[in-house]
Parts: sequence; structure tokens; C-alpha cells
Amino acid sequence: MNPENSADQGKSEGKSGSIELVAPLSGPVVPLAAVPDPVFSEGMFGDGIGIDPLAGKLLSPCDGTVMHLARTGHAVTLETAEGAQVLVHIGIDTVELNGKGFSPKVEQGAKVRRGDLLIDFDLDVVACEAPSLVSVIAVANSDAFEVIQRAGAGRVEAGQTPLLVLRARDGAAQTVGAAGSANLVMDEVRRSVTLTHAGGLHARPAARAREAVRGIEARVEVRFGERKAAIESVVGLLALGAGEGATIELVGMGREAQKAVDAVANELLREAPGEAHEAPARALSPAPAAAPVTAATAPAATNAASGTLTGVCAAPGVAVGKLVRWDDAEIAPAELASGPSAAESRLLDKAVAAVDAELDTSVRAASQRGAIGEAGIFQMHRVLLEDPTLIDAARDLISLGKSAGFAWRESIRAQIAVLGKVDDPLLAERAADLRDLEKRVLRALALTSGAANTPAARQLPDEAVLAADEFTPSDLATLDRKRVTALVMARGGATSHAAIIARQAGIPAIVALGDSLHKIAEGTEVVVDAGAGRLVHAPSAQDIERARAEKQRLAGVREANRLTSQQAAATRDGHAIEVAANIATLDDARTAVENGADAVGLLRTELMFIHRQAAPTIEEHRQSYQAIAQALQGRPAIIRTLDVGADKEVDYLTLPPEPNPALGLRGIRLAQVRPDLLDDQLRGLLAVEPLSAIRILLPMVTDAGELIRLRERIDLFAKEAGRTGRVEVGVMIEVPSAALLADQLARHADFLSVGTNDLTQYTLAMDRCQPDLAAQADGLHPAVLRLIAVAVEGASKHGKWVGVCGALAGDPLAVPLLVGLGITELSVDPVSVPSIKARVRNLNYTQCRERVFDLLALESAQAVRAASRAHWPLD
Repeated sequence: MNPENSADQGKSEGKSGSIELVAPLSGPVVPLAAVPDPVFSEGMFGDGIGIDPLAGKLLSPCDGTVMHLARTGHAVTLETAEGAQVLVHIGIDTVELNGKGFSPKVEQGAKVRRGDLLIDFDLDVVACEAPSLVSVIAVANSDAFEVIQRAGAGRVEAGQTPLLVLRARDGAAQTVGAAGSANLVMDEVRRSVTLTHAGGLHARPAARAREAVRGIEARVEVRFGERKAAIESVVGLLALGAGEGATIELVGMGREAQKAVDAVANELLREAPGEAHEAPARALSPAPAAAPVTAATAPAATNAASGTLTGVCAAPGVAVGKLVRWDDAEIAPAELASGPSAAESRLLDKAVAAVDAELDTSVRAASQRGAIGEAGIFQMHRVLLEDPTLIDAARDLISLGKSAGFAWRESIRAQIAVLGKVDDPLLAERAADLRDLEKRVLRALALTSGAANTPAARQLPDEAVLAADEFTPSDLATLDRKRVTALVMARGGATSHAAIIARQAGIPAIVALGDSLHKIAEGTEVVVDAGAGRLVHAPSAQDIERARAEKQRLAGVREANRLTSQQAAATRDGHAIEVAANIATLDDARTAVENGADAVGLLRTELMFIHRQAAPTIEEHRQSYQAIAQALQGRPAIIRTLDVGADKEVDYLTLPPEPNPALGLRGIRLAQVRPDLLDDQLRGLLAVEPLSAIRILLPMVTDAGELIRLRERIDLFAKEAGRTGRVEVGVMIEVPSAALLADQLARHADFLSVGTNDLTQYTLAMDRCQPDLAAQADGLHPAVLRLIAVAVEGASKHGKWVGVCGALAGDPLAVPLLVGLGITELSVDPVSVPSIKARVRNLNYTQCRERVFDLLALESAQAVRAASRAHWPLD
């Protein structure tokens, strides 16, 4: 034992007034400052020491009472008879293992003796799954007890070697009490906070919340149900048992009560994680002495100590490069025209025509690359550009003497203001599209006047990591993609148009990094681990080397997957899974074949309707589907009938306005007002040769009655056309009612296909296009998974198969669960087919079946993701 100071030299261990703690674990001693987690190393959780365990048994370091036992079994806190609160925390970030590898041997409230076994843990499991095995023994109430002696360097033996000697601080209790009494007579402030991060109020946020009020003249109490705890007592906060989703109340008392409550709330909210829907790349492993890294993505969290910002994965991948600010300075046109109104109108017409030509070029280029989502975005922008409301409003302003640029900007912003007054978050994406068009046309007007100074004209360095508040589709259309290695945004959502384009372009991207992104200096070398949602802006040489190695590894994995993509996918124990492709065009079909798709699991037909001035004829339908069937070279295609409405508008459809389009005339409901559209499409489908090449999929079905009526229409049209074969008809499971009635639907349907994007937003009441909800609208939420399980069970009663064609099918963490639930077809983006096939081949079907229902009992999507990652690692 080393004395803390000379005054304590010679004091005997166990002397009256002191408390001796023995080592709870066997292994080398680690100084607290060297523990690879700033929450512990900086003393936020109290003074103490670390041990790098060599055996998987945690023994009691003293006599006492089990004050708190972590739900996940990774940590325990004891209280001695003298009132010292001793925390033992096994490993770093082990709360994310969700109990895997830990087996507690005591219960909360139990009396224990020094040397008693408290927790058994699997050393190998924790070592593989956690950032570090280094464990911490800390005095949680260090304000009341100080460490006067501690073990020096070397190895300690659990239950035997003296580790720490504690002593009560003189007058500590009286000082705390006096301060509390003084503050009680001051103002009282209350605020409710909902805990949205995995683990709830566990060690890290509790410690940081306590640190947040240091130096503030106020007392804060945290209340949860009938329980309450002072903010100074981290153990008390843990004992509240406030898990993820719990709403706690902060009560501040004192002269600076408001400041204190706000500080605590900000700390509790800033670490609220939400996982991206895509995380095929592993999170980069931290260096032994670096800050811990969360494997899941999380929105808008900042760890200044580690030089890391955390956001939401929009497009996976790893990159290293110099940060470049995407200069998006607003173009401020002069208000008054410099010439006659006719001349200003011609300038506007010329600029609009130029933008339309740019968009047309972008549509064609995206289609040639097979980026159908990107092509659809730009095509929709072309439709908006022609909106007479915008053009007419601009012309009216021009006639009043305003300049073309001013008139265009004002007409756009007037429409954005209108959208802002509608209580429908779905319209937020449309407002972003209008802002993009505002910028495009203003740039075109600047070019016309010779005053262009746009970001697109900038020369980018090699390996540029572009940073912006939020990118628009037009920004990304002008990028030199050979030089751009990653995109990082302060705002935005994982389902935004920019995110879609980034994914299809293969550019790693992170959204929702927060305003701290703007504080990073231009030219800073950064590491982007988009799969983990992390931007490291103070990387070490080792960080950079590790990132480059990971980038190279991922490239090798993609190439290996590509080489085996034409082979069928089956689990290690021989259970076959069909991996199909989601497509929308003939080019997509060819890309699907090139990438080894077994079939087309979803052919979206919306583009045939929304990119034209009149509805397609029966023959146009037939020709399009026939060409795709031929391109698939014998592979079957599931073709979804028209699904417009909500965010997919069709110019020539005159539909009544809807306060909530997502709950209005979508999918087959449209046949109620325009039956001719569906009838022509069905007749075109039934004319394809051979008929066995296609299957018909009906969207937005809510009950068996709708299916029966449509099945009868299809059979009638087939009979009229003289078709002798029976075309297979399936139903989309994308609303909760369809999932719950799957057994009834399966009586009449040949198959079911789960659309997890809509099923998630309707189940959770969260718009998947709303950036603020992007991280929470997660298809791995237990409620969504339970609905999928119900659908599979209902279909199995009638011997029908179930596929998944939503984004969840392409999520590597979701694949084992879907396979375990009995899904036999996964339909994903064409470029994802090779990696999903490889994922399936690494699974054991029997194991998936045995484990999946345990995950359905978890409480959140974050918990499910953590458990899936633990059971079925991505590497």
C-alpha cells in the first residue's frame, strides 16, 4: 500500500475510523487515470482504482449491503456500516452487453461479507464484446469519504490483497446538510425529462449529471415514481431504476435552481442514442487508452474530451480526410428589377429552363448508375419546378417591379410558410425540396448575370470530408465524387433525400451531429466511422491508421461478397433464404441480376405514374413489365400495384386535400376514387409472357375483404384476356391491422410481404421522413418485430410464405431476427444483395430460432440491436 500523503504514513490498516477494502478481482492494478473511460479516469464517479481482471469472479471487497445491482449484472454497489458507497464496475461500456456474460449471485438488499462471491462473468465474452476489460472500484460518495491509502503497481488477488483504505471526511455531513437547508428556502424549479438512451439512468449519464452541477449554487433532486435521490449521489440515482423510456422529474432548489436543473437535463439528454437503420460496417475498436466507443449510432451527442461527435448513420462506411466546409452562403438578390418586367421574366424563364435541364441530366445519370432513388428525387424536383403556383406568384411579383431572383425567392418561401402551418410532419421533406429549388434557380440567375460564386465551383482536395448544416440533392449532384470521401451534417435525418443519394453513391455519411460540427476548423483531419455514427476530429496517428485499415478491410469484404453473389444463400445448417432485389426500372433489374439477386421481391411501379402528364395505357404497362421480366432471365418478379399518395404525388390526379396524407388515399384505397388506374395496370400485368414470370403485390391492404374483392377483379380480367394460368397474388403487411389479421389474409393470398418502413411508422406513430424522429423510428422495435412474428404465424397456418421488402431486410443486425422469425425471403437494394447473402451464410438457423423470441421480450429497439450485435457479431 502506498500512503496518500506523509501525514497518513504509519497508520495501520483497519484502524478505528478507517475502512479497508480488499481487491474484488484478481489481476494487475491499473491507476484510475489510466482507465480507458473519462467518466472514471477523470473521477466523475468518485475516487478509486482499476484492475485488469484475469479471472471471471467478482468478490465482495468489504462487509456491507448490496445497495444497487445493475439490471444487466455488470456492476454492483455496496454500502458499508459507516456509510461508504463502494461501486465495482466490470469492464467499460458493458451496460451495452445487456447482461450477456454476467451471472449475479446476490440480490439487491442482501447482506454480504468480505470475500463473498457477488458476480460470475465470462471473461472471454466480455473481452470480445466490450471496449475494455479494465474494471473500476470507486467510492461513489467521495464527497463524504476519502481514499487515504491504495495498492501500488502489481497484481492483486481477489478477497485477499488490501486495495484501498477509506476515511470519513471531517464535517462532510454537516456541510452538505447546511447547504441543503439554506437552499430549501430559495426558489424551486421543476422539469420533466424522458430518458431515451439505452440503459436509462446508468453510470455514465448519472456521473455526468452530477458533474454538471458542480459550482452551481443549488440543490437538485431526481424523482422517479415514489423514489427520489439527490444529484450528488450517483448510487442513489442508479437505485431509482429509471430505465430507457422512463420520465423523471428534476427538482431544483436554490438561488441558481434554474441553471442547475437545465444543466442536469442537458447532460441527460445529450447522450440519448438512436441507431441507424444501416450498420454493415463494424465500429472501429478504440485504442486501449482512448475514450469508449458505442457500437450503435446515436444522435447529437458530443464527447469533447475524446474529440468525438456522435450522430446518426445515414450511409455506412469508413473514411479519413480533411474537413471542408460546404460554403452555402445565401444568395441575396436585389429586390428591385434593373430593367423592364418583360426582361426579368425572360431571365426567370431562362434560369428555370437551365435548372430543368440540369435535373433532367441528373435523372438520366442516376438511372444509368442504377440509383433509382436518386433519379426519383430529381424527377420529383422537376415536377415541383413546373408548379404553376410558384411560377405565377413569381411573375406577379415581377410585374410589380421586383427582380426575377427576389420574386422567385419570395414565391418559394411563401409556399414553405404555408407548409409550416400544416400540422403534418410529412411535409417537412417537401419544404426541404423547395429550399433546394430556391437555391438552384438563384444560382442559375447568378450565372446568367455573370455573378456566380457557388460551392460547386470550388476545387476540392483529395479525400475531402464535406461538412454542412444539411446537404440538398442539388449539392450532391454537383460533387466531384472521386474527391469526396464522406459527408457530415449537423442536421437532417437518415431517410432524407441527401441520405438516400449518399447511400446509393457509396459515400459514408452521418447526420444529426449537432451544432458542434460547425466549431471544427476547416482543414482538420478527421476520421469518419459512419456505421457507428462517429466523427473523430482529434484523431491520433493510431486512429487514422486503424480507420484506413478498416476501410481497406471493408473493400475486401465487398469484393469477396461480390465473387460469391451468384450462389444461393443458405444458413450453415442448410436453411435456404431467398435474397431478392427491390427495383423500380429496367436498369435496376439489370443491376439486380449482376449482383446475384435470386428474384425481384418488389418492383415499385410509381415512377410509371408520377413522371408523366397522363396515366400509362395498358400497352405501356405491358411493355414495361415485359422488358423487366426478360431482363431478369427467368427470375420471378413481384410487382406492386400503384402506391401513390402521401409523399408520392401525381400531377394528373385531382385528389381532395388531406390533412394527413399518410393516413389517406394510399395504395389500393386509391381505387375507390380512380378504379381505372388500377384496372389498366392489372390488365397490363396479366398480359406479360409467361404469366408465371410475375406475381402481383397489393399495397395498403387492411383486411381480408379488400383482398377478396381485388382477387375477384384480377381473376375476372384474366378470364377476359383468355389466360389459363393463375397469377399469384400477395399482400403487403405494412399496417398493424394487416399483421394482426394475417391468418385471415393468408387464406386468400399466395404470399405476404412485410413493408417494414410503413409498418414501423404506423406502429410507432413516427413519420420515418421526419428528421427529428429518424433515429427513433427503428424497425427493430420489439413492437414491430412482434407484429412480424404474428404475421408469420398467421401465414404458416395456411402454408404461405412471408418475405420482407422494407429497409429492415437490408439491415445486417435485423437479418438473424427475421430469419429466426421464419421469414424466407429478404428483398433489398440491388447493391446490397451480395452482403446480405454473405450475412445469411454466416448464420445458424436453429440458433436464430432459439434466440429470437428472447429478443422480442426486450424493452426497446436499442436493446434489441445491442443483443443482436452480441449474439450475431457483424464481423
